[in-house]
Amino acid sequence: MPGTDYASSEHHEFLDATTEALANANLQLALANLGDTLGQRNKDAFAALPDADALRERARAIKDATLAELDRHLETLEASVQRLGGQVHFAGDGGDACRIIEEILRSGGARRVVKSKSMTTEEIHLNRALEAAGVEVVETDFGEFIIQVAKQRPSHLVAPALHLRTPEVAQLLSNHAKRSLPADAEQLAAYARETLREKFATADVGITGANFAVAESGTIVLISNEGNARLTVTMPRVHIAIMGIEKVIPKLADLPVFLKVLARAATGQTLSVYTSLVTGPRREGEHDGPEEFHLVLLDNGRSRILAGPLRESLFCIRCGACLNACPVYRNIGGHAYGGVYAGPIGAVLTPLYDGLAENKHLPHASSLCGACQTACPVKIAIPELLVKLRGALHDSPAGDSRIERLAYQVWARAMRSPRLYRLGTWLATRTIGRWTRKTRWLKRLPSGLHGWTAARDFPAPAAERFRDWWAREGKR
Repeated sequence: MPGTDYASSEHHEFLDATTEALANANLQLALANLGDTLGQRNKDAFAALPDADALRERARAIKDATLAELDRHLETLEASVQRLGGQVHFAGDGGDACRIIEEILRSGGARRVVKSKSMTTEEIHLNRALEAAGVEVVETDFGEFIIQVAKQRPSHLVAPALHLRTPEVAQLLSNHAKRSLPADAEQLAAYARETLREKFATADVGITGANFAVAESGTIVLISNEGNARLTVTMPRVHIAIMGIEKVIPKLADLPVFLKVLARAATGQTLSVYTSLVTGPRREGEHDGPEEFHLVLLDNGRSRILAGPLRESLFCIRCGACLNACPVYRNIGGHAYGGVYAGPIGAVLTPLYDGLAENKHLPHASSLCGACQTACPVKIAIPELLVKLRGALHDSPAGDSRIERLAYQVWARAMRSPRLYRLGTWLATRTIGRWTRKTRWLKRLPSGLHGWTAARDFPAPAAERFRDWWAREGKR
């Protein structure tokens, strides 16, 4: 299995990446029908669900109440897992989590790991850390397997290889197989299945994420549409699950609420094909399952976010619905965002996890149209969170440039002064407005403002002010 190299998709150059994405014909073809496929399935699934809005409100309320007492629920979860014979590890950041997992592998002499799909492991760069330690890591979700072969990061929370079309996948897997494979989805999946079976059978450790963890019972919930997650859990001797601390829910009775909204939001299904409830290691009399179970609880900035004004971002259940609805994501794809999490929620999470100064363009990577909030199964007010990030950015040293600040100051001064406002509109209509009377558009703005007109025209001022028209026509 090739090593992991994130260089092609991990960056902070959002503007350059968007330009490249818009010029990528294959990517544009791959994204063309996203709104009509996953996006439409999301809408149809909720439209067919009785009291869907009330169910979404219930899911939101559970998340809100759980986060309000997160410390207590995590203590309950820890006690429940330990009571069942599992071990719980708390990781302050990604480095801690990787070291904990490396130590578990080292203590058992593990050399091969199979993984099911997990955005949390992507967040902490786990594959890279384990490969550096000499461990073979094999992604077993078909989409994740493809992008591991491609040495890329996921471009979508649910469909990691969404940015690749079937002919591109066929070429990648043909190179991996060292033989020609047809551009046929079923035959490509068959090749992956054939390749991965041997990996499952010989793996020392299985690593998964966790969609949810039930505090009262110590149950880890894994949701997928492939059987690989169950093989990852049951065949290796050791199972390690890693999850963000916000994934805990208090009671098993809360789980059906999230199962109903997650599947509909993610893929438009009534229920995902495989919903696995894993409760501790194998017990006496059971025929399969791991001998050891480890749960790694990752903070990585979540406690800080919990105490701040963007706490609501921790409601996210990683369904990808906001990506499918977002007009920005549907034009530039996931890699342009530069971090693990893409789309509207990624524009919130990446600055929170990785730093606002390093990701200053992401809060502006939205039209604030509200489609993301409408699609979200727990009704996260993503546009409001983005506006708050923009405010924080404006107040930080990494905020607007000196030219932008000067322009805003001049604008604000003019808006507060009727005399300056009248003078400004008089000058605009008698200069620019009259020069552009026929075209009504500015084709190129000057200096640093030309970026706007590189891809679109700018509306020119009217040739006549309303107050002038009213002074003339209002007397009639």
